[in-house]
Amino acid sequence: MSIQQDQLVNKLQKKEAVIGIVGLGYVGLPLMLRYNDIGYRVLGIDVDQEKVDQLNSGKSYIEHISSEKVAKATGSGFEATTDFRRVAEADAVILCVPTPLNKHREPNMSFVINTVESLKPYLREGQIVSLESTTYPGTTEEELLPRVQENGLVVGENIFLVYSPEREDPGNPDFETRTIPKVVGGHTPACLEVGKALYAPAIDQVIPVSSTRAAEMTKLLENIHRAVNIGLVNEMKIVAERMGIDIFEVVDAAATKPFGFTPYYPGPGLGGHCIPIDPFYLTWKAREYGLHTRFIELSGEVNRAMPEYVVGKLMDGLNGHKKALKGSRVLVLGIAYKKNVDDMRESPSVEIMELIDAKGAEVSYSDPHVPVFPKMREHSFDLKSVEINAESLSSFDAVVLATDHDHFDFELIKQHAKLIVDSRGTYREAAAHIIKA
Repeated sequence: MSIQQDQLVNKLQKKEAVIGIVGLGYVGLPLMLRYNDIGYRVLGIDVDQEKVDQLNSGKSYIEHISSEKVAKATGSGFEATTDFRRVAEADAVILCVPTPLNKHREPNMSFVINTVESLKPYLREGQIVSLESTTYPGTTEEELLPRVQENGLVVGENIFLVYSPEREDPGNPDFETRTIPKVVGGHTPACLEVGKALYAPAIDQVIPVSSTRAAEMTKLLENIHRAVNIGLVNEMKIVAERMGIDIFEVVDAAATKPFGFTPYYPGPGLGGHCIPIDPFYLTWKAREYGLHTRFIELSGEVNRAMPEYVVGKLMDGLNGHKKALKGSRVLVLGIAYKKNVDDMRESPSVEIMELIDAKGAEVSYSDPHVPVFPKMREHSFDLKSVEINAESLSSFDAVVLATDHDHFDFELIKQHAKLIVDSRGTYREAAAHIIKA
């Protein structure tokens, strides 16, 4: 064990280490709160000055994270900054930055690479660098390792490098950062030991794996598993509908089997920062090895087609009322990617809105978690959330239920909407004005 490794492990175990978190979003912010809560000094770094100012004033910009928790953290030593030079103060540097896809559905590593380039001049001996962003196997070795070592540092001897994929599930009350097991892979055995020392105080169970590549592949498998199974049930939804069978009834019935079956439910498409994106990281990397990931790509095709399927069912419903989609007034219920959160990343609801708009309809939305349509990298609507009541509902030609927030009064919606296109299986009983999509 090197002197730097021994000293760093000791500082981490005694909670004398400074934890630096780069990227203060849906992953970085809960991690900050956890480390702060157990007594570490935490330094947050983000490129967004507005976020930094909000956090330093004790305010949260994520709905399911209260401002009270942020204010408590700022009152007990947490500080946010846009100054990358201050990373030298940190003993642990945890990277929680976006890894989206580009327009060709290939990995966009610019956020990771630009972040490491910005940090690189200020990295020093006695630090651990941990990447948590979802990515393809080999990223840590290929992109981080050479940059970390560029100024003479030696990974595994005087600086340490690990990959530990995030596993946040926003809005899920059954799990929190502490209770979700943490997979960690190190570039060297020494790196792994420091990585375990970093996460063990904050997470109930740390799962070591043999390499950063194994840890990177673990994250992809988790989300590919979901993407493929959701693609399967979305395809079965279409088949069942043609046969006059309710797929939700079928999944519910199959779920009573106590072994060998896990229920996945169909929907309007995939959303969030992981499931619509992660599988394509592996398909892209697999090409380097001359492999074609057919299962993954097929499920991606099925899931990406779901917004168009929903809009097709909307058009069918309006035709049944002797109306065209063009010129109709359509309300989309729920534009966050999952129920009871304000997270808009990769939300299929937005694609549904764009398809409706492109066909000449007047589109509006209602979402209690998203009062104003936010700035997004690829989507833009100058809209505010419509208040749901009997009068507003009856003013629309159709309502598309895209995200089934608990806040919605589904009985009120059923009573006053002229036509409901239900993509979530919320209305299990058949009704003349409800179309399942």
